[in-house]
Amino acid sequence: MTALAVTDRRWFHVAVLLCLGLGWGMTQPLGKMATEDGQGPFGLIFWQLVVCVVVLGALCLPRGKGLVFTAPALRFYVIVAALGTLIPNATFYLSVARLPSGVMSMIISAVPMIAFPIAVLMGMERFAWLRLLGLCLGLAAVGMLAAPGAVLPEAAMVAFLPVAMVGPLCYALEGLYVARYGTAGMDPVQAMFGASVTGLLACLPVALVTGQMFDPFADFGRAELALAGSSALHAVIYAAYVWLAFRAGAVFASQCSYIVTGAGIFWAMVLLGERFPPSLWLSLVLLLSGVALVSPRARADRGD
Repeated sequence: MTALAVTDRRWFHVAVLLCLGLGWGMTQPLGKMATEDGQGPFGLIFWQLVVCVVVLGALCLPRGKGLVFTAPALRFYVIVAALGTLIPNATFYLSVARLPSGVMSMIISAVPMIAFPIAVLMGMERFAWLRLLGLCLGLAAVGMLAAPGAVLPEAAMVAFLPVAMVGPLCYALEGLYVARYGTAGMDPVQAMFGASVTGLLACLPVALVTGQMFDPFADFGRAELALAGSSALHAVIYAAYVWLAFRAGAVFASQCSYIVTGAGIFWAMVLLGERFPPSLWLSLVLLLSGVALVSPRARADRGD
């Protein structure tokens, strides 16, 4: 392959990375818009998973990549459905209805900082002083968010910060599980298709028992459109992320998280009219600096 072709491929990968970050960042304000009708979290999660199952199924089934029913695959489905969808999405919808969408975009980027100390305790990562510094910067950023009058417009919102942090904790645990045990021999999109089906089946009785099930087609409006758009975006972008990680390397693809945070704040300003004080931007710098220091570096990575 010529040097020009390699350069063109690299710029194409950069363009894909940018699109992924902008698209994923948009799911945060869309998720907030989806809560505008006051629907309960498990009703929202159910219909979100319906969209994900349809989109991921359309990507998997024509390739002959259906559900796998081995014990390791079933265990993967249950754990990833719980840690990757049901618990974090429930706390997301509860907190995003009360917190600014831009703040939620910042909080979700804390996953690497939560994963690091857990990985050290599990023996999956080695302790490093620079990564500890990154953890401290991240804690300082969260502390600024929680400081009275610093970022949040209402003092009562601070109570929902711990709820919002449950999501990154679950995503960190999910990532550590997949890093240690893999995807049970399935390709990533196929594995997420199975986890989405499992989450859908688990969410249905919870939504019915709690009275949170609703018919989105009865009065289809802005909130329902936002939910459908957010769900479809997440499913399609995840598939594209898997493709990028394979083609350009996992370390390159992981840089998407920085764009997601910035894009989430940008879309919150555009779609929701949110405006933020200077202290939020300082907190954002601290948080992204912490993420950069904490995030692991691969010794050898395809395409990097």
